[in-house]
This record gives sequence, structure tokens and C-alpha cells, in this order.
Amino acid sequence: MRKAYVVYWMVWACALMVSGCIYLPLIPGTGNLQEVNLEGEGEAKILLVDISGMLDTKKESGFIEHPSLPARIKEELELAKKDEQIQGVVLRINTPGGTVTASDILYHEILEFKKEKKIPVVAAMMDMATSGGYYVAMASDYIVAHPSTITGSIGVIMLTANAQGLLEKIGVQPTAIVSGPKKAMGSPFQPLKDDEREIFQNVIDTLYQRFLVVVEAGRPNLSKAPIRALADGRIYTADMAKGKGLIDQVGYLDEAIDWVKQKANLAEDAQVITYRRGGNGGHANIYSSMTVPTIGAVGLPPVDSGSLIRAVSGGGPQFMYMWIP
Repeated sequence: MRKAYVVYWMVWACALMVSGCIYLPLIPGTGNLQEVNLEGEGEAKILLVDISGMLDTKKESGFIEHPSLPARIKEELELAKKDEQIQGVVLRINTPGGTVTASDILYHEILEFKKEKKIPVVAAMMDMATSGGYYVAMASDYIVAHPSTITGSIGVIMLTANAQGLLEKIGVQPTAIVSGPKKAMGSPFQPLKDDEREIFQNVIDTLYQRFLVVVEAGRPNLSKAPIRALADGRIYTADMAKGKGLIDQVGYLDEAIDWVKQKANLAEDAQVITYRRGGNGGHANIYSSMTVPTIGAVGLPPVDSGSLIRAVSGGGPQFMYMWIP
């Protein structure tokens, strides 16, 4: 009898959802963004924005398709613009970087948000904020790095491969019909010639100069010469980065939140919120839903190997603001 009663109410609830009387997300992580309180009970709010994993413009794949990282960040910032109670933003950064374009889009969107909202924005570096991660941090007003953070790796890398020898061994001879002699340069099916390497190097140098300009704008305490000396691709610990002026403070996530409270003159009980899609379980806090780097000797977040080295499958080279040990 009890079992039949439960089934009856399940059928009734489903009928209501289908009819549109009520809305309950059947699949976690779908629907519109929802505000989640992480701590505090005051009226003023501080928004925690999570920037983690591989920085690229691809949609997150899986059972449920989610927006790309730039699309999600823009959606969150646009929502925050409409909320007058949001008085500060914490960018929780945990990434080795990613594509040049994705890094620059995130940087641009944060700058545009600051121009319109005019509230303090702090970058809180976690396991790592290297290359593109550091690039994005340049859009903030202040940078706090966890004592164990790895940052730096300022520069550009191009990923490609030469699979010609392997293909010859298995009897495969790829053919490309091109409109000009340089059209197929960088293809994994042919060796890279010296003049082609020079062309790629010129592109990399241009993107590198863009990186230097962004760092110069984000770290006004540093002049061009020191920035160039620091931007040889090497990584830095939090203490090293602080000593060289690449960050402002070595501390924890709650210290980054405290900085926003002080900068915006907020009460100690100001709320810390984040945006999520429906279906999140457990008790949320400032460390919830954080992608943790797990791969490599020092560590890289899980990345899509197909997007990381597309050249192996014939996708061509990629230009990356990314630390790849």
C-alpha cells in the first residue's frame, strides 16, 4: 500500500512539471544561473567567480552540454551588473592557462565589467595561475596568491607535431592540394621548413608583445625592462612572485575576500555568493566546485588532449598562453 502511495505522488509530481505548474530540474546543472550563498548574512554581496581548468572557447562536453568558459563568465558578470548589492568580486583562478584567444576574452570581459560596475576586483590564485591564468589576473585590482601557488610562465607556446615518419611506416601518404606554398605549413604530415618556422616565430613574437603590454597595464609598479626579464617563460612560487612584484600579497582565499571588504567598506558579515546552475548537493562554501590540478610532476588540470595537441590528428598548430612542462 505504501509503495503504491509513493508511486502515485511521483506520477502526480511529474504531471505538474509537464503541465508547467511547477519547475524542478530533473538533471543537475541545467537551467539558468542561480545565486548560492557561501557565507555571511549581510545585505552587501561579494561575488566569487571560478576560473579553473583549461582556458578555451569550447563548450564543456559530457552528459549535459554546458556553455564555454568565456560564455559562462560573461553570463555571470552580466548578471552581477544588474545586482546593486554586489559590491566586489573575487576571481578564484586555478589554471595553467589555455588558448591565446580564450585568455584574452576573459581579460577583456573582466575589464569591461569593471568599467561599468566600478567595484573592486581581486584575483585569488590557488594551485596555479600560470601563463593565461596570470594574463587573466591582470584585469584585477589586486592579486593574492596562496602560499603554495605556482604562477608566472609569461609567454607563448605553439604546439605542433611531425607525424610524417610514423605515417610512412604504416604505408599512409597524406596529400594536400593547396592554393599557395605556405597554405599547409605547420601540417603534421610534413616537416617544418626554416622559412615557415620564421613565419610562426613572428606570430608568436606578436602575441608575446601583447602579453607584455597586458602585464605592463596590470602591474604599473613594474617597468618594461623588469617585466621582459621576468617574462622568459619561467614559473615562480608565491613568495618569489611577491618579491618580484608580480603579485601583491601571499595569503589565503579568505584574505582576498577580506581585501574586498576593506576596499569597498563592507561590513564583516557581508555575503559571499556565487552563481551555479540547479541541482547542487552538499553544503556550499568558498572552496566548493573547484577544479584541482592533478596531472604532471607539478600538476596540470585535466585538459582535452585533442584540443591541446590537435596537430597530431591533423588539426594544425595552436598558439597558447599556457604552461606545459
